[in-house]
Amino acid sequence: MDFEQDNSHPADSSSGTTEPSSGLGASRVRMEPRRKGGPTRVVSNSWRIFWGIVLALSVMANIALFLMLLGVVAIFATGQRGLLTEEVIREGPARTKIAIISVEGLIYGEQAKSVYRQLKAARQDKRVKGIIVRVNSPGGTISASDQIYKEISKFRKEENKPVIAFMQGVAASGGYYTSVACEKIIAEPTTITGSIGVISWYFVVQELLEEKLGVLPVVVKSGQKKDWPSSFRAPTPEEIQYMRDKLITPALDRFVKVVYEGRKASLTLDDVRRLADGGIFGAQEAYEEKLIDKIGYLDDAIELAKTLAGIDKAQVVQYRNPFSLTDFLSYRKSNLLKIDRSTLYELGTPQILYLWSAY
Repeated sequence: MDFEQDNSHPADSSSGTTEPSSGLGASRVRMEPRRKGGPTRVVSNSWRIFWGIVLALSVMANIALFLMLLGVVAIFATGQRGLLTEEVIREGPARTKIAIISVEGLIYGEQAKSVYRQLKAARQDKRVKGIIVRVNSPGGTISASDQIYKEISKFRKEENKPVIAFMQGVAASGGYYTSVACEKIIAEPTTITGSIGVISWYFVVQELLEEKLGVLPVVVKSGQKKDWPSSFRAPTPEEIQYMRDKLITPALDRFVKVVYEGRKASLTLDDVRRLADGGIFGAQEAYEEKLIDKIGYLDDAIELAKTLAGIDKAQVVQYRNPFSLTDFLSYRKSNLLKIDRSTLYELGTPQILYLWSAY
């Protein structure tokens, strides 16, 4: 009797081989496992490597962006110390420039430092052929006004370039003091200037302390004039004369001398003394009194600067401090009411100023 081969499980060349089975000559299929590392496994590993590289690059890119963000925040917060930004306000060839130096607001120590930095930037830029000092200030401290005057005079002497004062709004007292350091003075028609003089004030808190707060100040001094003047009592006529002789008169003499040195081509020393009564002048009156050279606007000052520099065209730029979050927060903090020993000293110490007090 013959036996037929069982074909219900055909041989698969890819998964097994056909071998004769033991007994009766029947065959059977022996299955062999698929070999590892075949095409499927290779493709899978390739994708893993690809996405691993993508992930690594993404992490590195995010780290780089984070570090860049920290750098931007640091610059934004602290500003670039000593560096100024340059803003073009009149287009022209960059090879020749007219630089505008700003003196704005009350003149004090920081203002003097700002003018120094601006002049330094103009000095380092050899393309700058002339300077316009734009003044909009009622004045300020004697020391800061004199520092600005000195820096402008030094620039003129060392660089031998024209320097024009351009007055806007208010250029009185210390504002005028700084202007006379310039070669020429131009004022807008609505400018208030002059106020050649000195002022001093301080607070007397005697009644507040003794009558309102019940505080009795005790002063022990080595000499009669050691605490002249004192904020703990009203000044005597002798003390007022003492302040006038020691503080006011020397400062006024200095002011008169500076104005005469700057305007001696137009004014005599007696003329300056006559005008040094603290009074203010409008632009037209100031021109008639020869305190200024011309009434005009910024473009007139630019044209005069170019003429004196011997150039036909120029790019006009002005310098600005980059915004600093630290400076902003410091400003806000400094404006908070703070009473300490330093504040009390400032309130009780006479301030000797080249300042138009009506400001």
